[in-house]
Amino acid sequence: QVQLVESGGGLVQAGGSLRLSCAASGRTFRRYVMGWFRQAPGKERGFVAAITWTGSRIYYAGSVKGRFTISRDNAKNTVYLQMNSLKPEDTAVYYCANNENYCSGDGCSEASAYDSWGQGTQVTVSS
Repeated sequence: QVQLVESGGGLVQAGGSLRLSCAASGRTFRRYVMGWFRQAPGKERGFVAAITWTGSRIYYAGSVKGRFTISRDNAKNTVYLQMNSLKPEDTAVYYCANNENYCSGDGCSEASAYDSWGQGTQVTVSS
């Protein structure tokens, strides 16, 4: 099983930026798609972004497209989420997740497609 550890969350003013990191260890040879999800208080966990092993396919939720960028460094077993132009509605706990099988398109936006999850990192955007 893959172990995932997120970092980089914090408090930022609206319009600011943060970069989240997710370090993977364990059965990394089975990594395929890495995703970011978020969950605000009282809301369901929702999709943010996903990237395939080679980076050849990238998916974003409409609410973050153009503001967030997902990337990965396979040599470091790390996935990143660069978040720019942050808004108060981006406030949430952000989780990274690993898909050990296969997904494509809308399938990669479903939390049920992912096998391993990190513990989450809090992002708070003040107005």
